[in-house]
Amino acid sequence: MTRNADVLVVGAGPTGLLLAGDLAAAGVRVTLLERRERAADPGMTRAFAVHARTLEVLDARGLADELVARGRTAPVVGLFGRIELRLHRLRTRFPFVLITPQYHVEELLERRALAAGARIVRGAEVVALRQRADGVAVDTAAKGTFGASYVVGCDGVRSAVRRLTGIGFPGRSVVRSVMLADVRLKAVPADAVTTNSNKYGFASLVPFGDGWYRAIGRIAGDDRPDDAPATPEELSGLLRRVLGTDFGMHDPRWISRFHSDERQAVRYRDGRVLLAGDAAHVHSPAGGMGMNTGLQDAANLGWKLAAVAQGRAGEPLLDSYEGERHPVGKQALRVSGAITRGVLNTPRSGLVRQLRDAALPLLSLANSLTGVGERLLSGIGIAYPSPPGSHRLTGRRAPDLRIAGGQRLYEVLRDGRFVLITAGHPVPETDWLRVVAPDGPLRTTLLIRPDGHIAWAADTPHPEQLHTALERWTRTRAGSRIRS
Repeated sequence: MTRNADVLVVGAGPTGLLLAGDLAAAGVRVTLLERRERAADPGMTRAFAVHARTLEVLDARGLADELVARGRTAPVVGLFGRIELRLHRLRTRFPFVLITPQYHVEELLERRALAAGARIVRGAEVVALRQRADGVAVDTAAKGTFGASYVVGCDGVRSAVRRLTGIGFPGRSVVRSVMLADVRLKAVPADAVTTNSNKYGFASLVPFGDGWYRAIGRIAGDDRPDDAPATPEELSGLLRRVLGTDFGMHDPRWISRFHSDERQAVRYRDGRVLLAGDAAHVHSPAGGMGMNTGLQDAANLGWKLAAVAQGRAGEPLLDSYEGERHPVGKQALRVSGAITRGVLNTPRSGLVRQLRDAALPLLSLANSLTGVGERLLSGIGIAYPSPPGSHRLTGRRAPDLRIAGGQRLYEVLRDGRFVLITAGHPVPETDWLRVVAPDGPLRTTLLIRPDGHIAWAADTPHPEQLHTALERWTRTRAGSRIRS
């Protein structure tokens, strides 16, 4: 089989672009196949929320500050019209949700991927896939056959890669007849995101930053199919009933209906084929978790696939991708589903609605509950399973620690290596490991993975423990010079 690349990535959305860029930056030959002939029309952008953890992922690639400068930050997010998630309390450089259209994210990621050496082939619709012991062959409708050692399907909810591999995608529709439109407004809303729900339904307005707003709404009890006509007058009337005004809505450039599914692939890996992003999980847009979860899938998978493709790690490392990310995808379905059922499916019963509205302010006062919600929605609270007996920090996201010399940890992570933070210098640096000292006292020695999660930690590390951790993750042998 002729190999065109070490890895084929199918789908040039945010997930595929981030993954392709990571692989190319690590020196992996990567080809990205995209069925569309050109980039998506900016007017048809889907996602518009970038959460704190995703911004940290982008920060570790030198992209976050540019993206933040192009969007609008919302340090407080309202749910149900009653609960407030105060994201400004998060301990991160990005204590907010960034409102910016998906195409801004894609522009940055495509530019990075191409600069790193990734090849993008457009008009390449995947129609067949064949796995062999030494690789995978992918047939396209118009661009011929491509071969690689591994294939990653990042090709969305209707993933051809998932279908051709035979991976199940069980689930169901959770809400129907949600109206979407891109509109102009005569009056500018005061909030970054304007949203509310009441007995009439749900409505929301989100700015794109260029004068256009995404209007989202659902009339309570409306279950018309996706192909039922949606009119500007109907949407405008809903905005007035739910938000109190339509802000002078006019000149929609498009308007349609959609339904929302909750589905998750039964597995994320089948031999040499893997799934990420919407190909692996899809859920309600409530909470804006879809694109974010996909980008974090890519961050988890990229360094692992690069290590295996280049012979620096064995195949079992790829199994850890599903072991870590499948539970996160399942959690995203639960969180977005809860928001969907609470917001979009507005209770018809006046009594039920009154009970819900009376209880929600009490929940917002419970800092422990809203704190959990803030960490879940932002992604800051995501932690991966750790072996029995591990340090309590193992598997958690590493904070952006200050490093000796004036750098931040997420700046140090930009070269894609593991980072060992220790007061000593027990091992030499390699092309897979960087050793740095903390800027000030640090009682815990930390080994940070390229995706910003803690691979190993110890308060009083023994040289043999460090040796085991380094050999497991980086194949670096520790010496005896470690100091606590």
